[in-house]
Amino acid sequence: MKFFVDTADVAAIAELNDLGMVDGVTTNPSLIMKSGRDIIEVTKEICDLVEGPVSAEVVALEADEMIAEGRKLAEIAENICVKVPLTWAGLKTCKTLSDAGTKVNVTLCFSANQALLAAKAGATFISPFIGRLDDINVDGLDLIADIRTIYDNYAFETEILAASIRSVNHMKDCALIGADVCTAPPGVIKKMADHPLTKSGLDAFMADWAKTGQKIL
Repeated sequence: MKFFVDTADVAAIAELNDLGMVDGVTTNPSLIMKSGRDIIEVTKEICDLVEGPVSAEVVALEADEMIAEGRKLAEIAENICVKVPLTWAGLKTCKTLSDAGTKVNVTLCFSANQALLAAKAGATFISPFIGRLDDINVDGLDLIADIRTIYDNYAFETEILAASIRSVNHMKDCALIGADVCTAPPGVIKKMADHPLTKSGLDAFMADWAKTGQKIL
């Protein structure tokens, strides 16, 4: 499973990228706002930093404007993936841009039917939002499983990019189901290394080592 980092924080991306944990990056208007930076400037910096796809989202609501914004965003770098919402206008934009060879991430997906439409429209990625479904007492992981089955049934090439990841269990479960990609905040990815038994085991080793009075360096 590929790891995308869901942030516009360049320093956080760089830290994970140095460890080989970054296969791509996703941003959205809220993350750009949080960064406090110009969308073109920060997106270009991220694209220069990572080799994989960098999702940059349009903000228009009508197809013609979405297409124009998508074309402008695609000019930032070769690894730009234009992000569009799963609306009818967004699907039109997806079809136009994908036919022209631009990668497209269709976001805000909350049903298998929506995911099927996105694949038919040529989406590179479909982004089902797990956490937001969990918030309304719907199991977001069931959606990942449904999309996996449908895409496998018909050999769709659209990759499942699990989004709205809230926990390390989301990461594990998406990997078990077979999501192609998970996009998660840096903090969630780093927490995957934590386990209380690892900590207690290390504490015990260090206590025993101290008793030896030895040094390696």
